[in-house]
Amino acid sequence: MAWIVSTSNLAPDEFDRNMPRICGVCGDKATGFHFNAMTCEGCKGFFRRSMKRKAAFTCPFNGSCTITKDNRRHCQACRLKRCVDIGMMKEFILTDEEVQRKKDLIQRRKDEEAQREADKEARRPRLSDDQSQVIATLVDAHHKTYDDSYSDFCRFRPPVREGPVTRSASRAASLHSLSDASSDSFSHSPESVDTKMNFNNLLMMYHEQGSSPDSSEEEGSSFSMLPHLADLVSYSIQKVIGFAKMIPGFRELTAEDQIALLKSSAIEVIMLRSNQSFNLEDMSWSCGGPDYKYQVSDVTKAGHTLDLLEPLVKFQVGLKKLNLQEEEHVLLMAICLLSPDRPGVQDHARVEALQDQLSETLQAYIQLHHPAGRLLYAKMIQKLADLRSLNEEHSKQYRSLSFQPEHSLQLTPLVLEVFGSEVS
Repeated sequence: MAWIVSTSNLAPDEFDRNMPRICGVCGDKATGFHFNAMTCEGCKGFFRRSMKRKAAFTCPFNGSCTITKDNRRHCQACRLKRCVDIGMMKEFILTDEEVQRKKDLIQRRKDEEAQREADKEARRPRLSDDQSQVIATLVDAHHKTYDDSYSDFCRFRPPVREGPVTRSASRAASLHSLSDASSDSFSHSPESVDTKMNFNNLLMMYHEQGSSPDSSEEEGSSFSMLPHLADLVSYSIQKVIGFAKMIPGFRELTAEDQIALLKSSAIEVIMLRSNQSFNLEDMSWSCGGPDYKYQVSDVTKAGHTLDLLEPLVKFQVGLKKLNLQEEEHVLLMAICLLSPDRPGVQDHARVEALQDQLSETLQAYIQLHHPAGRLLYAKMIQKLADLRSLNEEHSKQYRSLSFQPEHSLQLTPLVLEVFGSEVS
């Protein structure tokens, strides 16, 4: 049976890896332990061939030649003797069958390693093409319905901050500083209070101009900021509608379900959007110039109380500290809007399917961009639960406001329709 070269185990325990590697046969640079001895490639091959051929060499001299790198080919007998003397053993040479088994083992290990790498790559978070497209669509929708220059705010009835300061005004934050504007133009067209603003028509005709009550309404009451903030909220609702219409799948829902979703979620989405302008330093919403920097006192002068303001500020602070990327922010808004358990929704399964797709996209995005942020998704979903409580309190306070004629006249028909009545 033929003999074929093999390399023995690694160096003995006493081998110092920092020492120069010298072939024990000829003194050339060694490449490692071969057949139980430290040798160069040349002497390794010589020993292998000699054992394979069962060669019998005779020294032409006295049998004690000194073997060096330069003369190692001159006397094969003394060279082979030197190999044996330093510990090289033919038992370490593998047979053909053993060589094949070793090759197979090496190949199997390579294949297993390649499979592990493939499995690791397959488990690595990634976004599908569809998910990437959804995110791009939502980001674009947000850009089209949110103008961070807030240039349209000057078209609202002007903010009036005079009048008595309530106890609530000493606390930090504001609700209807909701910093929602858009690159779309906003025309402040006076409209009589008895003119009906049909919510369904507004949904279907988003690009039409917004409208609000006549700005000449009396502003002498303690709710001096109500006209301005009513216009701001009405404007923001229109932008939420525009954003919703660009969410993939939203337009395919029935008109009834679209309206039900928007009526129930509008204020929550506005609260989410407003976080973009929220300032942690002074707990205010900065929407351009000083006239549009909103504090808690501004909101108390629009009829809201600490029952809403305190949890709202806590929510805004918590959301801001999550440091969400824009992609995560818009996905959260879309998930909030497409909640199948909203009052009045009829096709729960279809809405739930749309929301599930968005949730899976958000989780995939978080895994990809926040590998260490395992709790981020859970924290974001908790914010949606917080919004439900805020929504309930806001609706209660707004309905109470709308029941008072002197105040309801300051609200826009759109605000009255969305916040002033339940969805049946």
